[in-house]
Amino acid sequence: MRRLGVWLLAWGLSLAATPVLADLQLHLQSESLNPAQRQASQALLDEALQALPPRFVKDLDRRIDVSWSSDMPDNAYGQAAGPYQLYLNTRLLTPLTDGSAATEPTGRPHGTVRRELLATVLHELTHVYDRARLWSGADRRLILRCARQHSSLGKVGLADECRGQTERRFTLSDDPRLLDLAGWQQYVGRRGAREQHNGQSVRSPDAYELSSPLEFVAVNMEYFLLDPTYACRRPALYRWYKEQFGWAPPTQQACPSFYPYLNAGNDFGREPLGKLDPERVYAVDYLLAEANQNMMSRWGHSMLRLVICKPGRPRGPDCRLDLDQHLVLSYRAFVGDVQLSSWDGLTGAYPSRLFVLPLAQVIDEYTKTELRSLASVPLKLSRPQIDTLVEHAAEMHWSYDGDYYFISNNCAVETLKLLRSGTDDSQLTGLDSILPNGLLEVLKGRGLADTRVLDDPKEALRLGYRFDSYRDRYQAMFTVLKKNLPIRQDSVEDWLQQPAIERRQWFARADLRTSAAILLLEQASLRRQLLLAQDEVKQRYLTAREQQDGRVSKATGTLQDILANSGFLSRPAELLGSDGYGLPQTEEWQRLETQSSERQKTLKRLTGDLDSEVRALLEPARAAEITASEENLKQMSEHLRALHKAAGGLQLP
Repeated sequence: MRRLGVWLLAWGLSLAATPVLADLQLHLQSESLNPAQRQASQALLDEALQALPPRFVKDLDRRIDVSWSSDMPDNAYGQAAGPYQLYLNTRLLTPLTDGSAATEPTGRPHGTVRRELLATVLHELTHVYDRARLWSGADRRLILRCARQHSSLGKVGLADECRGQTERRFTLSDDPRLLDLAGWQQYVGRRGAREQHNGQSVRSPDAYELSSPLEFVAVNMEYFLLDPTYACRRPALYRWYKEQFGWAPPTQQACPSFYPYLNAGNDFGREPLGKLDPERVYAVDYLLAEANQNMMSRWGHSMLRLVICKPGRPRGPDCRLDLDQHLVLSYRAFVGDVQLSSWDGLTGAYPSRLFVLPLAQVIDEYTKTELRSLASVPLKLSRPQIDTLVEHAAEMHWSYDGDYYFISNNCAVETLKLLRSGTDDSQLTGLDSILPNGLLEVLKGRGLADTRVLDDPKEALRLGYRFDSYRDRYQAMFTVLKKNLPIRQDSVEDWLQQPAIERRQWFARADLRTSAAILLLEQASLRRQLLLAQDEVKQRYLTAREQQDGRVSKATGTLQDILANSGFLSRPAELLGSDGYGLPQTEEWQRLETQSSERQKTLKRLTGDLDSEVRALLEPARAAEITASEENLKQMSEHLRALHKAAGGLQLP
């Protein structure tokens, strides 16, 4: 292959020698064609010209010669060669001429042979147009001079050097906004560099688009021009193409007013398929789970909180009270088995996916189980930015399956990329942070995060800007115990580290208030034991599969089934198989509803089975401690009811 410098120079000289025309002309090389072949070929080219944007036709003011060629692979439809030459595969000439191409299915995205031929012409013309952007107008001489001076540079160096000579700095395929939307985003921490791997691989119309930005632009141009549902399936890209050409083809339908999503909550009794209406999103907060001592959590966890108004409530500050409506966008590593490996996290073995979770579950997960506080800081976004951010999040929910790296592509990095692409805010362009707590600081420094809401801790708690760790509440309950019982422990941690059976000796001596405090602490103890049990299961899972114990084998089989059936909650596109692309449309809703409901019922059954089976994977001491903690809860609940009844109060449920 010739070096780009030589090719660019030759191509530019050829372009300079080509006479300028009023508009793009597609000239059919028809010498070897019979009348019917000429007519069918010309009709195809005329249809392509009619489909192109007027600005495209005007700006590409050259003649392009179109020929049929037998020198192509059988599976090829056509290709551009040289600056202004387009070849189509002779194998397809006969079906185009006799009309069978219009009905013959191909198994390819556009359906029929003729439709694929038309898409091929548009695709290759887009490549020609994309290259021609380097040679626009009065800058052509500067480009030629640059090519001569820098012909020794490599491909990237020459392209960067010579592009700067033009008034329009970017071609279609290296436009920064296009690269953000297409999945070749800025590396966080490497200013200006673009990621080489594209994780937006799910629900793609054609995997070829992922091979390079050049092909992405051309493939999506096909769908922008030919698919009337493109505006609904890939709305951000549709707007980008429309902006480039100041024009868009007519659409046949209005887009749905909502975006489908799958709620990845752990309540398997509820319908997982939901409708996210951007009109009901009042605000977006940066949600930070504060750090703890675990290796994977020592810098916190980055999330976004969607403040959603309940149906019928006008958008406004009162929507912050509708906590049951709020959703959390959380990039997490999807672990394909229950062992979480630090090494795998460093090397990108886990998929990175965008989970949509109910706020209440996230609060419980961090404040009650992990004993970590949450800070919910409003982001200063305009109404259009909120709308496009919600839209882009929905697109990522259906299309993104990246690689999770604890260091370089973690929750903070993924959240920052979502904010950049979703808002197109120039203040985010040069912003870099790979740490969740650091990202909040730089957002604050740019004036994009309003941390003043955290200045008054009590007010922050009251208004839902902060959710405190239950550790302080547990300590307060322990203080009640310490005041009313002659216990030796000095901290809540010491109290909870006792065996459950030792704590039980104090139950009968507790008054009503002390009993209520003990009940809360016993609930905390059971959560702690279950968390330790989860870690124990992770450690024993792989070895347990090799044991002969039937109970163990059954439990590990149930775990495998749960993992196999829960992946759809973070990768919802698997419910639709290979059908369609982009955001699911109305005609796909019924299938989504049926498939997600069936999967959810399966998960509900499996988790019920696991409650009884998983103890076969635990060490006897752990299983005994969980059983003792459950007995403590039962005894203390009965004791508290008895005290309540004796005091003349209502009997507790």
